Amino acid sequence: APPQGPGGERLAQRHPMGFRVDLYAVPAAQAPLLAEVVRTSSDPYVGRVSLVRVFSGTLRPDDTVHVCGHGLTEPGGGAPPCHETDVRVGALSSPFGSQQRPLERCVAGDLASVSKLGGAETGDTLAVNGEPLLMEPWTMPDPLLPLAVRAHGKADEDRLSQGLARLVAEDPTMRLEQNQDTHQVVLWCMGEAHAEVALERLRSRYGVQVDAEPHRVPLRETFASRALGRGRNVKQSGGHGQYAICEIEVEPLPPGAGIEFVDKVVGGSVPRQFIASVEKGVRAQAARGVAAGHPLVDVRVTLLDGKSHSVDSSDAAFQTAGALALREAAADTRVQLLEPVAEVGVLVPDDYVGAVMSDLAGRRGRVVGTEQASGERTLVRAEVPEIEIGRYTVDLRSLTHGTGRFDRAYARHEPMPPQLADRIREASENTAKVS
Repeated sequence: APPQGPGGERLAQRHPMGFRVDLYAVPAAQAPLLAEVVRTSSDPYVGRVSLVRVFSGTLRPDDTVHVCGHGLTEPGGGAPPCHETDVRVGALSSPFGSQQRPLERCVAGDLASVSKLGGAETGDTLAVNGEPLLMEPWTMPDPLLPLAVRAHGKADEDRLSQGLARLVAEDPTMRLEQNQDTHQVVLWCMGEAHAEVALERLRSRYGVQVDAEPHRVPLRETFASRALGRGRNVKQSGGHGQYAICEIEVEPLPPGAGIEFVDKVVGGSVPRQFIASVEKGVRAQAARGVAAGHPLVDVRVTLLDGKSHSVDSSDAAFQTAGALALREAAADTRVQLLEPVAEVGVLVPDDYVGAVMSDLAGRRGRVVGTEQASGERTLVRAEVPEIEIGRYTVDLRSLTHGTGRFDRAYARHEPMPPQLADRIREASENTAKVS
């Protein structure tokens, strides 16, 4: 029985399942509404259907409830800020196998299916307006196996985004990422079996034919040393032509500095209105890359000199000249490839610590320390290139007989070994020739 308070005031109590709820010294059916979305599914005719469990109060059709959530899924990873909105509840039904039996109300302890409950996600709280309650968020495992997918044909491209959105809404342990650097659509899954089930659901339930492709990590490029470049864009084809010449100096900067543009033009050799055009062309070329097609970072570009024409110079002409100057500077020096490095924490039984550390060393990892954990387990902390741990969740399960687990977090970008960088450049050049 809930704790009694004088005058029927609200009392706080920790629920046995772990979350905190507010109790009233009144029957549960008369208490303020507190419900939770415990499952989300998709119906081909109805759309999104939310399975709601009521913990206190009564939920009725046409009620206006306050939906508040912590956000379990977000494209790109991480937890989004709490979202909340007021939603009008539609028809209630009781799930009974494949049948849906209409309900007039749903009281404390009951389950009900609610269709078109706004953008409610699994784990969201439904409460009354005015003084809404919020349940503690669910602790969900982090999906660590990337699966890059693409539409099999033109007919599947339109249905792919809708099918992926429904798939992620149904499964909180799956995360959808649209990587802006590699231009890949990535489904993060718990393991190989989870990934196979996801692909099968896309094909059978949503009618989307998809192809899996190798997952690519976002690389970067930077200059290894100082270099000079000259961009000359002079074209005369009758009538209005193009005339723009600029000279730049490029020098490397510390990691994380981004791209700096400095104007050191004297004497008006490049008119003031075209200096911004040179910068725009340089930044556009840097985003496209100068060696293997990866974004250029951590450099300072200094505009030293240039030439213009009173008639043929234009914004577009100087943008092209700036891009050409950066490409020429890259051709005169060594361009380093930078790979992302992840901070990895591997929790394994003590018997497998040696095998795990040896495996991490074979993946070019650097072990930074170990910590003793409870239950005769050890936490191994290391820094490993992300290109080496794409399938680490599968390999770790095999290495430790299913007893190990790990987490990962992006740390920084570091220079890639020259031999591996050369192979990636060759592969990029071969791909460009084929296309």
